[in-house]
Amino acid sequence: MVKWSDKDERQYDHIKQSQLERGKSEDDAEEVAARTVNKQRRHEGRTPNQKTQGTGNPNTRLEERTVDELRNLAADLEISGRSKMNKADLIDAIRSRR
Repeated sequence: MVKWSDKDERQYDHIKQSQLERGKSEDDAEEVAARTVNKQRRHEGRTPNQKTQGTGNPNTRLEERTVDELRNLAADLEISGRSKMNKADLIDAIRSRR
């Protein structure tokens, strides 16, 4: 496992505290903070994996998520045919399943 920098740790703590102040549970606040820091690290090229393996920040609108994040979410929802869907189709399928 790669160690986060001091800046990453401070960003994590700040985001987590902000989420707690907004009424999120401890687990949800930690998840949002970790995902945000890891996404920033990927964006800056500080991690070998440039694609996300998750479903994106649950507070982010579907339109703002990547196709990979939407496909992972569609997989969690067991939506068939997702690998052939474009972003708009994925969003429609996810919304109809929720």
